[in-house]
Amino acid sequence: ASILIWALSYYPRNVELSQNYSSLKESVIDDPLLSEADQEMKLTEIGKTEEAEKLEKSYIGQIGHLMEPVLSPLGFDWKIGVSILTGLAAKEIVVSTMGVLYQADPESDNGQEGLAQKLRDQVHTSGNRKGQQVFSPWVAIAFMLFILIYFPCVAVIAAIKKESNWKWATFTMFYTTVLAWMIAFIVNKTGNYFF
Repeated sequence: ASILIWALSYYPRNVELSQNYSSLKESVIDDPLLSEADQEMKLTEIGKTEEAEKLEKSYIGQIGHLMEPVLSPLGFDWKIGVSILTGLAAKEIVVSTMGVLYQADPESDNGQEGLAQKLRDQVHTSGNRKGQQVFSPWVAIAFMLFILIYFPCVAVIAAIKKESNWKWATFTMFYTTVLAWMIAFIVNKTGNYFF
């Protein structure tokens, strides 16, 4: 599942980007006023911006943007939507999906702390919350509750189908997902209203 998520986030590679990142990199390299350390820092920043834009325009980014209108009342952005979608296979995949989407480096010295910092730094890139932090405390609580309650993994649905029938399996899929959405909505809106 992680490999599939990576492939969906990597392709297509020939997307039209908002800027010519190659020329930006060349201008940094050709700038005589920048020290070597400053050049490296600016080149790294440009590279991260380029990869973030490619990710948003990838297949998985397109799927996430399709889901965003349903999830935005919960305070979720498109990356959270993609994580929820991949969690249908198994809920533990949500974390690995977030690691791929937020470009966390598992080989780095800080490992999971790197992902946690990237989650704290994440801001909305569109909509009426543009520029605001994605993971406020209430959004984080709503997200955790949503993950705990929504659609059980595929193995559980298969077991329900085997023990009863498709009607109960389908009912379980929809009921738990709607319940998770309502609880996440209530938690997020109540928390933001009173606190």
